[in-house]
Amino acid sequence: MEFITRLKKFAYAEDGQDLLEYALLVALIALVAVVGITTTGTNVNLIFGRIATALAPAS
Repeated sequence: MEFITRLKKFAYAEDGQDLLEYALLVALIALVAVVGITTTGTNVNLIFGRIATALAPAS
């Protein structure tokens, strides 16, 4: 009986819901950061490639 009471108390507790919301928010922020950094890295790589091509001696 005590286990069922604890289980009901856990199911109705709002602390777990808050924790889940924060975890989802952190995951979303991390996803946006990864996409942004990847895009920026690709663009910077293209820029440096163009600079390297421009600086290469003409054959």
